[in-house]
Amino acid sequence: MTSTADLLAHARRGPRRRRALVVSTLLLLIASLVLVRALLGDYRVSFPDALRILGGEQIPGASFVLMESTLPRAVMAVLAGAAFGAAGAAFQVMLRNPLASPDVLGITLGASAGAVVAVVVLGLRGTPVTLAALSGAVVAAGLILSQSGGRGGATGRMVLVGVALAAGLSAVVHWVLVRASIYQAQDAMVWLSGSLNSVTWGEIARLLVIEALLVPLLLVLGGRLPVLGLGDDLAAGLGVRAGRLRAGVTAAVVTLVAAATAIVGPIAFVGFLSGPIARRLVPGGPAVGVGALVGAVVVLAADYLAAYGIPGTALPVGVVTGLLGAPVLLWMLRSRPSTQEVR
Repeated sequence: MTSTADLLAHARRGPRRRRALVVSTLLLLIASLVLVRALLGDYRVSFPDALRILGGEQIPGASFVLMESTLPRAVMAVLAGAAFGAAGAAFQVMLRNPLASPDVLGITLGASAGAVVAVVVLGLRGTPVTLAALSGAVVAAGLILSQSGGRGGATGRMVLVGVALAAGLSAVVHWVLVRASIYQAQDAMVWLSGSLNSVTWGEIARLLVIEALLVPLLLVLGGRLPVLGLGDDLAAGLGVRAGRLRAGVTAAVVTLVAAATAIVGPIAFVGFLSGPIARRLVPGGPAVGVGALVGAVVVLAADYLAAYGIPGTALPVGVVTGLLGAPVLLWMLRSRPSTQEVR
């Protein structure tokens, strides 16, 4: 006779196998998309030549294209997509609302406003821009959380506060652009659409360090987020300090979003799309890690489509993700109450 322990063990193995299959498939898809984005551009590089270049050999033309253009763009797409995806999935689970992603609530736009002011008004570059974006995201997150009421539960009021704040920040960005020269305004508009153009290995290293610190932290904290759905008192009874958990997740999300936005701009709706897709792929399982992988896939695929989907026209990657995310957002607003919880 099968014991209860055997039944429980069997029941647990199913979700674990599904999660392992999903993660393996997403990793394989990311590796394939990186190869496609790096090797199959306007100037095609063969796989053997790519291996020789990575090994240190110089091939005229191919070395420059691979190491200075297509490969850093593909790597940045993975890092930025993972940052936005993990942040969006964590925020949606913590606030128990499928609409509560940083890009919808205005946190991403807060980072954008800080970065645009730093670049256009103050003439800053590099790390100071990242710090300015972080300051803008922190201010936006603080305003949303302080004005939404409650102790972290996402409500219709939080969504409305985020939308209102995003409108105000958008006005600030446009006011700054009006003051800018035509060349600054043109560069800023491309960046505000979300762009992977002209990324450098130094920027990749900076974002990689930040993600290496914060994504594992979100993975650890993310496993405890569903407990918040029981309420703060029951969570405390289970040994989870709800206030500290929310503060830690919010700090990690804001820093990730600000760091990625300062480099590639506000790539629209990546965080918003990644969470729901991750929860459908692994129902009831931790969404943060899968959300990061989904975000990487979304940005990689969208960037290739933006570059080569329309012959002779190269679009910013944020245009493609915006076209994907806007209908999904409208569908969710029409078909679900804004207070529906995410578990």
